[in-house]
Amino acid sequence: MSVQRISGRIVDVVNRTDYPGTIEVSGGVIRRITRDARARGPHLLMPGLVDAHIHIESSLLPPAEFARHAVVHGTVATVSDPHEIANVLGAAGVRYMIADGRRTPFKFNFGAPSCVPATTFETAGAALDARAVGRLLARRDVRFLAEVMNFPGVLNGDPSLRAMIAAARRRGKAVDGHAPGLRGATAAKYAAAGITTDHECFTLPEARDKLAAGMRILIREGSAARNFAALAPLLRTDAARCMFCCDDLHPDLLMVRHLDEHVRRALALGVDRFDVLACASVNPVRHYGLAVGLLQPGDPADFIEVDSWRNFRVRRTWLGGRLVAARGRSLLPRQPSRVVNRFRARPRTAADFAVPAGRGKLNVIAALNGQLITRHVRLPARVVAGVAMADPGRDLLKLAVVNRYAPGAPVAVGFVRGFGLKAGALASSVAHDSHNIVAVGADDASLAAAVNLVIAHRGGLSAVGPGRRAVLPLPIAGLMSDADGRSVARRYTAVDALAKRLGSRLDAPFMTLSFMALLVIPDLKLSDRGLFSGSRWSFLPLQA
Repeated sequence: MSVQRISGRIVDVVNRTDYPGTIEVSGGVIRRITRDARARGPHLLMPGLVDAHIHIESSLLPPAEFARHAVVHGTVATVSDPHEIANVLGAAGVRYMIADGRRTPFKFNFGAPSCVPATTFETAGAALDARAVGRLLARRDVRFLAEVMNFPGVLNGDPSLRAMIAAARRRGKAVDGHAPGLRGATAAKYAAAGITTDHECFTLPEARDKLAAGMRILIREGSAARNFAALAPLLRTDAARCMFCCDDLHPDLLMVRHLDEHVRRALALGVDRFDVLACASVNPVRHYGLAVGLLQPGDPADFIEVDSWRNFRVRRTWLGGRLVAARGRSLLPRQPSRVVNRFRARPRTAADFAVPAGRGKLNVIAALNGQLITRHVRLPARVVAGVAMADPGRDLLKLAVVNRYAPGAPVAVGFVRGFGLKAGALASSVAHDSHNIVAVGADDASLAAAVNLVIAHRGGLSAVGPGRRAVLPLPIAGLMSDADGRSVARRYTAVDALAKRLGSRLDAPFMTLSFMALLVIPDLKLSDRGLFSGSRWSFLPLQA
């Protein structure tokens, strides 16, 4: 059996030391690591990076294509919740993700989605009850119970959620949380139900309350939700109970960064380098019991070479002893993925988005840049001929959700501010978590045009404006493209650029739009059934 020898400065994160040395690899395993004073080069050899919580679907790429680009940034494994595709295709969607990921040496670790649909207040393409989730958890290749988003259900002792959590704990599998804003005794009650992590903290006091309750905190920096700056102080006080994650990362960013950016930012703050790397490797591997190497003799040979502590640029990545990325290029072959879908929506007209004017003010969603939470504001409507209209001059736009599974269902319409469009509309079939079509626009005709572009492609992202339109087709479940990652990133960049030319001030307008239908994140959101308050856990009238 041939032996590979790779020399450099060994960064032993497990034992918190580093030294010049040589790694010997054969049969995909690290056979020996020896100290070698001659290996004094500047390059660092360390464990590969592990994203502790990410939805692969949000990269708009299927697993095999995601892997090709993630390895360039030193990522060797992910802890992935497939509930996006599960909301469209059910357990078959979970099996699709597992099978697609197996075509690559990348170490995907998928969980059993716990909330399909996320709530009973929306229409999804499938439902997974406790029995179905239990069957998934019985599989060896399903590693954990994915984020328990229905935190009111946990707090109120929902029998189905209790059964799912119990099934995971019986099998020794971790239970991921999702509880934005929970504090104090409420957070402690949520953790006591068996929840082990949370990635939704957006303030330091909230994170500290959850740490006190015994939870691990996942420090998130993705495309829409960016909480690193707020939570970075935890790296100096509680690094042993923290991990890094992206949660959702669009393809334009995946082409330039992944967890390597978390590490760079933490090192730039002067955080202890071993604490930083533990958050990016050791902590998730141990918490979830992953079969991922940590640069120890006998481990799978999953490791990376980095140029320096100062730059932290990944030079090479190995998975199971196989060199999979070098000098900024992926060495994994392109493998087109099978197309699966469930999409029954039919074209809409401008009249479908009309809102008869009522009495009182509008209940309006206020979207926030870099956050998944929203605010609830009340504003007077702009009324023309008895119809409540969008008012771009006040940044008061229409928000709509079109049911993609039941073609005859009425369109749900609300109002939103924060997107900043001066004209035109955006639409997307990526609409967490039920993945109906969500759209925002400055007028009804533009809303219909943007939605119909998505429908014509049976899924995608679209932007339309005066004399201009752009679309990124997403034929795999209406969530992912079957094209190569770089072309997807280019088309995403084009549709994103048109959104910004139309006036959007958001860093990631399509990512923010995708969360306008996620009812479990407060406060105000819109489902295909109407306007919903996460804090009241009930529907609200559009005008009152």
